[in-house]
Amino acid sequence: MKICIFGAGAIGGYMGVKLAQAGADVSLVARGPHLAAMKENGLTLIEESGTSTVSVTASDNPADLGPQDYVIVTLKAHSVPPVVDKMQPLIGPDTTIVSGVNGVPWWYFHKIGGPLEGTRLETVDPGNAQWDGFGPDRVLGCVVYPAAEVSEPGVIKHIEGNRFSLGEPDGSKSERAMALSKALAAAGLKAPVRPRLRDEIWVKLWGNLSFNPISALTHATLDVLCTDPGTRAVARNMMLEAQEIAEKLGVKFPIDVDRRIDGGAAVGAHRTSMLQDLDAGRPMEIDALLGSVQELGRVTQTETPTIDTVLGLTRLRARVAGLYS
Repeated sequence: MKICIFGAGAIGGYMGVKLAQAGADVSLVARGPHLAAMKENGLTLIEESGTSTVSVTASDNPADLGPQDYVIVTLKAHSVPPVVDKMQPLIGPDTTIVSGVNGVPWWYFHKIGGPLEGTRLETVDPGNAQWDGFGPDRVLGCVVYPAAEVSEPGVIKHIEGNRFSLGEPDGSKSERAMALSKALAAAGLKAPVRPRLRDEIWVKLWGNLSFNPISALTHATLDVLCTDPGTRAVARNMMLEAQEIAEKLGVKFPIDVDRRIDGGAAVGAHRTSMLQDLDAGRPMEIDALLGSVQELGRVTQTETPTIDTVLGLTRLRARVAGLYS
């Protein structure tokens, strides 16, 4: 089984080290100083249990790696459409694309059934780049739960979590899903195959669509924005609007809004990924986490006044910083 991780940053690098330690045939696509450090010194993973370094096959040119059984995409959502053409050398006739990307996935309406079957989402897949370039039949969904960071080039620090939930768009326990689950489990990672992965997508998105932009606008950490009465009310309204959309699409939420916000507060003084990106001068996942939900509101004929307001403010904040066009 050949596995390529495309976008071997914090999460992709963490997964890559664990697979390499388990003896998997894994390769990584990365770039810049991080790639150079991996080639020269290997890839180092710092965990609570200790620090380890593994030699890895890594390149910035997918043509060096050839066709794969699985291509696990762990880029930021907005970074994927522009590189679909570059990824083609990795794709053979039986290659599975594992979409480990935040937000509403581009394949969301593939095999969902009903009148919205096959609906495309411009906010996450402009010009149908992924739908046409990969093909939705190749996709296997993945919800990523671990937290990690690149502490320096070639070094990944694992913070918490080891679960990567997998799911077919049609909810089946396919042979390809079970085979990847087994490979990830052999690497010490939790990889359950879920029949209703879209439910998990929305529970994670619930927090990301609200906490992330609010933190970018206020620079508040999770514990503060989830307990301050004003920002908690904004987050709650955004989540209720999203819940109405999701439930129209058949999603079932296992917890209520207030418990989800309390869970965010319990994380503590955490700076969200969007705030980290803003401070570092990197583009933020605005459309995947927020614009996509607004688009789904239009698709389902659901009003989203709070989401619309926060989205408008966040886009302008990004434009002023030169991070959004």
